[in-house]
Amino acid sequence: MTTFTLQDLADLVDARADAPPNSSYTAKLLSGGPAKPAKKLGEEAVEAVIAAVQGDRSGLVSEAADVLYHLVVLLKAGGVPLHEVMAELERRTAQSGIAEKASRRHT
Repeated sequence: MTTFTLQDLADLVDARADAPPNSSYTAKLLSGGPAKPAKKLGEEAVEAVIAAVQGDRSGLVSEAADVLYHLVVLLKAGGVPLHEVMAELERRTAQSGIAEKASRRHT
């Protein structure tokens, strides 16, 4: 069984980004700048939360996939490569979550 990774998803988004918007949902989202994928990410995140609270396991799986996809599209729109986010997650795992959160600059 082949494992599909977040990097595979990012590569797919990259490949579809340059397609004509009328033939690629990814390209259509990206054509609107970061606002369009940001809005979709927010909508999908709310749907994932609702599925989780309702105990809808299959709904949560589906909505979580939507959240990850739209997050990767938003990263693309913002010019942030996935490897930078993964590096930040790796950096954070070097300490406990409580210590890491306390070390963040409060604004």
